[in-house]
Amino acid sequence: MTKFNQTKTTDSALSATLDSAARTGRLSRRAFINTSAAAGIAATAAGGLWTTRAQAAPQKGGTFRFGIHDGNSSDNHDPGTYVSRQQIYLAHQYRSYLTMINSDGTLGNDLATGWEPNDDASVWTFEITPDAVFHSGKPVTSGDVVNSLNFHRGEKSTSAAKSLLSSVTDIRADGEHTVVVELDAGNADVPWLMTDYHFAVCPSDGNGGIDWQSGDGSGPYKIDDAEWGVQFNLSRHDGWHLDGAYFDALEMLVLNDPNARQTALVTGDVDAISLVDLKTKSLLERDPSINILSVPSAAAITMPMFCDTAPFKDVNVRNAMKLAMDRDEIIQKIAFGEATKGNDFHHSPAMPYFPEGIEQRDYDPDQAKSLLKKAGAENIQVDLSTADSVFSGAVDMCVLYAEQAKQAGINVNVVREPNDGYYSDVWLKKPFTAVSWGARPTPDVMYSLAYKDDAAWNESRWQNEEFNTLLLKAKAELNDELRSEMYRDMALLARNDGGTIIPFFNNFVYAVRSNVSTGDNLASSWELDGARGPSRWWFSG
Repeated sequence: MTKFNQTKTTDSALSATLDSAARTGRLSRRAFINTSAAAGIAATAAGGLWTTRAQAAPQKGGTFRFGIHDGNSSDNHDPGTYVSRQQIYLAHQYRSYLTMINSDGTLGNDLATGWEPNDDASVWTFEITPDAVFHSGKPVTSGDVVNSLNFHRGEKSTSAAKSLLSSVTDIRADGEHTVVVELDAGNADVPWLMTDYHFAVCPSDGNGGIDWQSGDGSGPYKIDDAEWGVQFNLSRHDGWHLDGAYFDALEMLVLNDPNARQTALVTGDVDAISLVDLKTKSLLERDPSINILSVPSAAAITMPMFCDTAPFKDVNVRNAMKLAMDRDEIIQKIAFGEATKGNDFHHSPAMPYFPEGIEQRDYDPDQAKSLLKKAGAENIQVDLSTADSVFSGAVDMCVLYAEQAKQAGINVNVVREPNDGYYSDVWLKKPFTAVSWGARPTPDVMYSLAYKDDAAWNESRWQNEEFNTLLLKAKAELNDELRSEMYRDMALLARNDGGTIIPFFNNFVYAVRSNVSTGDNLASSWELDGARGPSRWWFSG
């Protein structure tokens, strides 16, 4: 039973504590009333409070069915290849990480119960819970964590997250439940870095590698049946080491078509969908059985241009392409106001160290024409690849941009690519594409993943020596003021020299049926409460 110190707790603080205890199920009805009475609350009043507060407590049971966008038949369990929402959402249900982003945006524990740096943050020590077990029954140990992180390191690694660990010099176990990470320089973001969705912990294979092929994990749910690009059926993992996992089972259905997703929600065939079609959002809002959730985030829509491929080799052409976009019109007509205007650097106001005061790049077709003339590239024609599965309105956004760009003498041919395999066959392969990026917790993580010179996901193939030097300095800088100045300089370099157009940072707009309780906060790291909604939410009736 939870104990309270009545001599030191104020009435309001006690009320809040009681409320939290009742909501989370840490107090029975009798204990709640007895504790309330000790605080001077009458029994009849306490009974009424219990009825109101305990009704909001998480309830176990039921099968939670959620329809998701962006799933492919070519996806797999290899954490180094995670890229689609299908892989990311699934990973957060059946696999564990060292740390996690809580619903309120703070950093919390997953497998790690605590972590501590040395004086210059070049060595981090993580303590691993002894309570975690894989679905196969094998206990999770420090060896599993070490091998899982090392899977993304080394010359032979093909992981997309390899560059995120480039400064790591050693990862070792210190006993069964302690992991030590050593770096070549200080990095204050290491605990946040461990939330990256690639760094899922898999069981060791006994030879220094990991068994990712079997789909074994230590997450809140275990996989019972699976068909990539179609559906996954999961059931609660009795060995889950944290709170949550209130549903008995999960059904994750891939519904790339926005009409199919929303129809399934309206008819009650699913309990939640990961992406609302903003064009029909107002219709969904009229349905009393549906709750629409909109969360401002650091997620971004990008349009990378290959900086090593004509005509984008010329910085004047790249900046002309940026000036040829009317972002206000795009946000109004495509995002329906559910977005923050981009400025061609991948650093959202939702991230720390946001550089205030940088001049906003606005629509200026005349200046774009002048830059094209300077580059000797007047009346150029470019292909822009996109697909419906990138985000709701992706094709419409590209068509609208093509119309805007005509005023600058730029002919944009919008190529509608197949939904299936877009990120494996189009992104990183074709020179001008539309891309949806999930949120990252810090600018260092985002820049290291997609803008660093040797990053596997350097989607614009941009190479800027000054930017890369600043990136390494900022990573190791423990003085927040100096670090902020460096990120400002990096933002200006990306804006003025980089090869990526950023129309906007999109809100996460998704929906649940009214009998789904989501709690008081929603994480802004991914859709569906940071991709962890299925293990954090519950049915209220």
